[in-house]
Amino acid sequence: MKKEEESKNFSFRIWKKMLPFFRPYYRYFATTVSLNVLLVLMDVLVPLFQSYAIDHFIVPDTLDGIWIFAVIYGLAIVLQTISLFFSVRAAIHIEMHVGKDLKRAQFVHLQKLSFSYYNTTPVGYIHARVMSDTLKIATVLAWGLVDMFWAFAYVIGVFGIMFVLNFRLALIVLLVVPFIAVLTVFFQRRMLFWNRKIRETNSEITGAFNEGITGVQTSKTLVMEDLNDQAFQEITKRMKGGSMTLARLTAIYMPVILFFSSMVTAFVLVRGGYFVQEQLIALGTLSVFLSYAVGIFEPIQQLARLLSDLISCQANIERVTNLLEQKPNITDSPEVQEQYGDAMNLKKENWESIKGDIEFRDVTFCYPDGKENVLEHFNLKIPAGTTVAIVGDTGAGKSTIVNLAGRFFEPTKGQILIDGRDYRERSQLWLHSQIGYVLQNPHLFSGTIRENIRYGRLEATDEEIEEAARRVSADKVIEKLEKGYDTDVGEGGNRLSTGEKQLISFARAILAKPAVFVLDEATSSIDTWTEQLIQEATDMLLRDHTSFMIAHRLSTVRGADIILVMKDGKIVEQGNHRELIQKKGAYYQLYSRQFEEERMLEVFG
Repeated sequence: MKKEEESKNFSFRIWKKMLPFFRPYYRYFATTVSLNVLLVLMDVLVPLFQSYAIDHFIVPDTLDGIWIFAVIYGLAIVLQTISLFFSVRAAIHIEMHVGKDLKRAQFVHLQKLSFSYYNTTPVGYIHARVMSDTLKIATVLAWGLVDMFWAFAYVIGVFGIMFVLNFRLALIVLLVVPFIAVLTVFFQRRMLFWNRKIRETNSEITGAFNEGITGVQTSKTLVMEDLNDQAFQEITKRMKGGSMTLARLTAIYMPVILFFSSMVTAFVLVRGGYFVQEQLIALGTLSVFLSYAVGIFEPIQQLARLLSDLISCQANIERVTNLLEQKPNITDSPEVQEQYGDAMNLKKENWESIKGDIEFRDVTFCYPDGKENVLEHFNLKIPAGTTVAIVGDTGAGKSTIVNLAGRFFEPTKGQILIDGRDYRERSQLWLHSQIGYVLQNPHLFSGTIRENIRYGRLEATDEEIEEAARRVSADKVIEKLEKGYDTDVGEGGNRLSTGEKQLISFARAILAKPAVFVLDEATSSIDTWTEQLIQEATDMLLRDHTSFMIAHRLSTVRGADIILVMKDGKIVEQGNHRELIQKKGAYYQLYSRQFEEERMLEVFG
């Protein structure tokens, strides 16, 4: 995917996009801000208690009134502690809830996006938006804004008191602030740049690590371990280089700031000591200035760092909102949604039954990212109960017809009718619920075999699940497993063979009772016994159902009512097996070539 440009300057327009997620928790934000006002007041006033103690107890060498002072000081500390506790509690509440709402909003929106989005968007990209970007946004919203408020208020409060106490000493501290600010901005920009570089490289490491694990079987069979190691070392080398550069910047920045802080403290101590000797200020006042001089620079650094974090966080916000603003390629009209519902609010009571008549009427189609029409003025009538086989070489475009019929794409021109009505007049969810898919590489969810079959119809009983398995002969495989229907299939079904996963997906499809079946037939990599079971299951599924079969082995499509031959994304022939063989065209050549290959395999093993 194209790399997204990150924002360089603070923009209220970008941050306004977070208001819908932040608004429900404004009371918690108001709470933590109010408590931070109290915290700032306490933090600013605590050195004044120190000044009072020096001037009224230490210098005069007396304890008169010490208990009253101790009680007041103790109450101030207790108040500060309580304020901090509830402020942190409110901020945690904001962080957890905003993060949860952002994750859920993205997850819900992802359910609404069209299949084409997932075809062009890497899983790692989506995962980063939902997890790491969301975490950064929630953290900055909960802590960054409040911490900036505290740091800004503290700096203003401290300088205000210093100028009231002694403007000459205050000027000494104030004159150094511009140097600290310039240095901080200079280093923070570069540190932010390398932080971004490190984050990008870390994403590459995560992707490489993920590919190394998921593709371990391919890597081992192709003996690619050394090549993978070299590629991984190259990425980690860049990660190390960026991290070392960042560490060097930090190693320079911190001592420089410490140097200026120490110099200011020394100037205040020398000049303030002279003022004390000349009795221009009290010793307690000097102690206040020393405390402020030591502590004032950390909030200034914090302000610069937090501002960088806010600017950096804008990139996270843009990535998340770009996902949330992504429009599905296929949408229902408002009138259709009103009648049939949407993905999060189904109105199944209004869903009509479906017979399975499908008609392509003068259909022209071009893929959204394509330039040439795949279909032009294409017409095809498929009566209910008809089996349509789609054949052709790899990459010929066999999935196009199925994608159009299932409304995963829509015609560029023309109409597709289901039971005599343009399918855009009814909900795409209604249509999808009537299609049973059995894919070449079926996906099973983590859990048991029983749970995976039940996904076909969640309200199904155990007896209905077992009956569905029997109807497609999946029970013959399931009974051989140690725990039967309660066998854990593993992540993605990786504990089962391809044939076993296909049979379970057959059972899941038959349990759903769809009107239309789509089969991506692939039996070349399984044993003969399982292949026979799958063929029986296929015959069972296709019986009395409108069905599309993407065929890889032409011997399995001879009984199809209609065979569509695809080449270079276009239909070059159509008819039944006998008609196409008699034409001796593209189908005849494919069939003959495959027949010869299979015969050679039988002869030479």
